[in-house]
Amino acid sequence: MTLQFDVLARDGQARTGRITTPRGSFATPCFMPVGTRAAVRTLDTADLEALKPAVVLANTYHLMMRPGAETVEKMGGIHGFTGWSGHVLTDSGGFQVFSLDPKVDDDGATFRSTYDGSTHRFTAERVVDVQLQLGSDIQMALDVCPPSEAPASVQRQAVDRTAAWAARARGRFFEQDGHAAGANQFGIVQGGIDPALRAESAARTIEVGFDGYAVGGLSVGEPPEQMMAALSATTPQLPEDQPRYFMGLGDPIGLVECVALGVDMFDCVLPTRLARHGTALTWEGRLNMGNSSLATDDRPIDPHFPTSPVARYSRAYLRHLFNVDEPSAARLLTLHNVAWLLALMDAAQEAIANGTFDRLRRRVAEAWARPAESSPG
Repeated sequence: MTLQFDVLARDGQARTGRITTPRGSFATPCFMPVGTRAAVRTLDTADLEALKPAVVLANTYHLMMRPGAETVEKMGGIHGFTGWSGHVLTDSGGFQVFSLDPKVDDDGATFRSTYDGSTHRFTAERVVDVQLQLGSDIQMALDVCPPSEAPASVQRQAVDRTAAWAARARGRFFEQDGHAAGANQFGIVQGGIDPALRAESAARTIEVGFDGYAVGGLSVGEPPEQMMAALSATTPQLPEDQPRYFMGLGDPIGLVECVALGVDMFDCVLPTRLARHGTALTWEGRLNMGNSSLATDDRPIDPHFPTSPVARYSRAYLRHLFNVDEPSAARLLTLHNVAWLLALMDAAQEAIANGTFDRLRRRVAEAWARPAESSPG
């Protein structure tokens, strides 16, 4: 069975829908927490079952290094290994590999492991094989992701190699009968902040033909207006009847603005990273637990989000936990931040269905245009 995507409602370009795979179905737009090493930082599988994310991410590079794809496969794939029965998406690991100053040629990339210095090689085919061993429901094709400030010649080469690798990855996926294994495969659009390159990359990726399409290489430090211009040149090129995934985006304004352009899926480490630094996502913007004004604040972490999994605790108590380095502090704030973003996507689904999405955009913009109570640390 191949992935099926049904659009259920539209409000402008924004859309809500349902993705169905052999594992089940889930609603979009959705936010996917990142579990790089087969675990969302500070959370366990029971926490995820309570939070009910549509999909959890894992990282091919890190799992190939430790504990090894063969080990994960022997343990029943990533679902058996982690005890998580929901959907899992594995990225290709390309972003991590390209941060290691690899030796890259038209065939692939050779790099040294950050774990033990050993040498490894990624090719389009190898990455497909590893992800099939991991047993994810959605796997990403290997792409080339240059910095947004890279010169035009580098962006051109990245688009060309990404297109060539996409065709090879798709061929390998079919050769290995990935659909029969319950997997689906997404291609990735590159092109930096050049709208013309973005449109070209989208066309070349669609020509290969994937189960869904991702936008990579954005939200990596470029100004928001450049990111949105590049995305605006991309989404109209992508098929209406297949999912669109923006990789690595988690800030609330960015999420709703990209939903407004027709994006369906998102992931980011932002909610867990902010939590470890004592910062909460709220309808009043970022809330820094280091703020001295919270020392006797008996309000819940976000009075506008009464269903937060940590709503029972006062801001004062959570601040205290961080001040005394209590390990539960990061976990509690992670539970809240992930739940908050999941609830934001639920609100987006409802607003699109009701034709009130612009009202939600204004609410998010107003809340997050305010300065943080203090720096996120």
